[in-house]
Amino acid sequence: MSYSDQIQKMVQIYRSSGGKWPTSSREIATWAISTGHWVPQPSAIVAQCADHISTALWDEYYTDPQGRRVRVNHSAHYEGEQIAFWDDGRTAATKHMQLSFQQRRRGILGDCRQLKNDADSYNDNRKPEVPVQIVFDFTLDLEESDLLKKQAA
Repeated sequence: MSYSDQIQKMVQIYRSSGGKWPTSSREIATWAISTGHWVPQPSAIVAQCADHISTALWDEYYTDPQGRRVRVNHSAHYEGEQIAFWDDGRTAATKHMQLSFQQRRRGILGDCRQLKNDADSYNDNRKPEVPVQIVFDFTLDLEESDLLKKQAA
């Protein structure tokens, strides 16, 4: 059983024990720790610290010479490596940035594919009076965002 499967089973135990639902992951975590269903391992502490560092790196921005708000740090997974490597976009090699952008685009595609599956399943199985429609062409959204930025400047 994968770690993710174990956590999902723990959530099922939380729900069957009468835990508040819907709820937050923080509420489940508080319950899991207080009931001994989850005990932090040293590797979990390192992983948590690494996640916090990744979040902080991801959240760092600067304003480029053209006035755009741009991420400073970019991660990329290299072939044969299980971890992501971070680099500063202002000084990173082109190879790193191409790999990072390709991987981020692939992640966005995966999110869109899952969103489509979720919406299609909802529409097919819940049969709402007006089916939920998702538009995956972001061209107009990007153009509108650019216009709003120019108007604000």
